[in-house]
Amino acid sequence: MTRKGILLFITFSLSLFTSSAQRLLTLDSCRQMALRNNKQMSVAKVKQDVAENLRKSARTKYLPHVSAIGTYQYTSRAISLLNDQQKATLPHLGDATVSSMQTDLAGITGSLPMENISMMLGAMGLKLEDLQNLGNTEMQKLGDKLNGIGQSLVDALDTDTRHLFAGSVMVVQPVFLGGSIIALNKMADINEEMQDNSAEARRQTTIYTTDKVYWQVVSLKHKQRLAQSFLDLVKKLSTDVNKMVEEGVATRSDGLSVDVKVNEAEMTLQKVNDGLVLSKMLLCQTIGLPINEAVTLADEDNENIAVVELTPELNVETAVENRPELKLLEGGVKLSKQVTNILKAGNLPMVALTGGYAVTNPSLFNGFERKFQGFWNVGVLVRVPIWNWGDVMYKVRASKGATSIANLELQEVREKIELQVNQNTFRVNEANKKLAMAQSNIARADENLRTANLGFREGVISPTTVMEAQTAWLQAQSQKIDAEIDVRLSQVDLQKSLGILE
Repeated sequence: MTRKGILLFITFSLSLFTSSAQRLLTLDSCRQMALRNNKQMSVAKVKQDVAENLRKSARTKYLPHVSAIGTYQYTSRAISLLNDQQKATLPHLGDATVSSMQTDLAGITGSLPMENISMMLGAMGLKLEDLQNLGNTEMQKLGDKLNGIGQSLVDALDTDTRHLFAGSVMVVQPVFLGGSIIALNKMADINEEMQDNSAEARRQTTIYTTDKVYWQVVSLKHKQRLAQSFLDLVKKLSTDVNKMVEEGVATRSDGLSVDVKVNEAEMTLQKVNDGLVLSKMLLCQTIGLPINEAVTLADEDNENIAVVELTPELNVETAVENRPELKLLEGGVKLSKQVTNILKAGNLPMVALTGGYAVTNPSLFNGFERKFQGFWNVGVLVRVPIWNWGDVMYKVRASKGATSIANLELQEVREKIELQVNQNTFRVNEANKKLAMAQSNIARADENLRTANLGFREGVISPTTVMEAQTAWLQAQSQKIDAEIDVRLSQVDLQKSLGILE
């Protein structure tokens, strides 16, 4: 194999390797990658999850809520049901009673003669000394027993409330809260819907941005080939003119003019190359690839980027129905109305059912006992506002004012969207017309260039005329590329303004 053959083989192999290393991307794949990579789309997804959880939380307001409470408290002093004098007297209750009885008995025996008492006891077979001894013994037992009773009473009434324990389980079932629960649930539903619309708006914005960058890269790629073709044309012309200068059939001025044109074409090509590199970096950053990733777009090699389509129909109703921005503002109006309903609930009665079980230590159900004892309870809680100095009324008025503002903003945005739809519809029509004219100019520019080249070869046309034909051809080709890209972008703009960008 000759050296030239080896070089051709190596060049062909390298070109195959380079082409295989590049990633081929279509418009749809760029859109999907951009949606996955966009951080704001991830934020919108999290916001949707938050709104869903808030809606579920609002639903629980209809259901009974159960709560448990436990408490312990230590106090420096205990509650006492007896005063200090009673505490000192009760343990000696028997002694006082016996002493009083002995005093009363002594009074009785002192009022009667001892002979009479002895005779009476003798008739019953008893002696006075035995009766006295028996009375003293029984009284002593009675006194001891009463002392014990007094002491036990003091001990029983010793509460020792320095250590207090309490606990309860409470169930509350809302019955009527002025409509605030219903309004809260409607707000949660509206908020969830608004987050969905916000995510849709972000999705369409991401697609719109990706499309613009994609078609910008396609445009620069076509202009790169056009600039390269133009450079080849002027270089060939420069070669021919320089030969003519050497042969003396053309002036040096003609050669310098052509050389200047070659330099301009090289600068144009360099600018296009730089713009293409930067645009591909932006596209890679948008779709989540490394910025230096080698990518090839599916529409780069298409001869025609776009074709003239049918004239679109003006359809403002579609935009009003589909634009997520309008739905967001409509949700804001609905949300403001529900806030007003919640504020109105402040002037309405509120009813709730309650029930539960409570325990305390010490307990009072069987005297004072140092153990846990409890009880069940059910009840109805009613709250009726009577007077608040117009606080709720002022808040309701302020909320209605906010609703009016939201309605005005909605109307303003609806008018702007209507204008936007009209403008984008007009722009699509104009882009189609420009593309039709650019396509017709291509044929004229090609024929003009062919005729100029033929006349130059025949020696009847000057190099300046050829350069003018080449410049006209370049301008016609460039206008065609711009018109095709404008058709694509105007269609994307119209779809976004209608809210149907998929």
